[in-house]
Amino acid sequence: MTTTDPLGRALLARARQAIGTALGEAASNSPEHPCFAERGATFVTLTLNGELRGCIGSLNAHRRLGEDVAENAVAAALRDPRFPPLCPAELSKVRIEVSLLSEPEFIEFRDEADALAQLVPGQDGVIFFNGCQKATFLPQVWEQLPERRDFIAALKQKARLPPDFWGPNVMLARYHVEKWKEDDTRE
Repeated sequence: MTTTDPLGRALLARARQAIGTALGEAASNSPEHPCFAERGATFVTLTLNGELRGCIGSLNAHRRLGEDVAENAVAAALRDPRFPPLCPAELSKVRIEVSLLSEPEFIEFRDEADALAQLVPGQDGVIFFNGCQKATFLPQVWEQLPERRDFIAALKQKARLPPDFWGPNVMLARYHVEKWKEDDTRE
């Protein structure tokens, strides 16, 4: 972990400690930070050999930041339904990224073309709503899907809808993240 930002260092350490404790490692002291007592929403992304190994998070700040990052780290490691639970042997090899989310803001739009025109690739995290169906992509997903139409099509599929779906109940919200990754500097 090479980030020099105190909050980023503390979030990454808290995430790693929580996963280690859940996997049976002896608990160690992780740095505290005054922001841990405030409400915050995080996503914790795990990669192993450059490939996604788990990603779980909160879209809204519904609990204290320190608790949120710890709970999401354990969930990403052990309960992401796309992957088997992380095993203790993988812990030293897995890389952790923590994204701290801003409060989501709904986007007003006339139609899909208007909605797409308002999105800022590389900056906007997007939440797609259609009735009970909901899905989100962090801003980092723009790296794999840089075209707005492809990004939204994949987001619709994540919400279990056809990629060309659009309807009168569609709502979009955007958010931004501050992110930190182990073995990287703050981005």
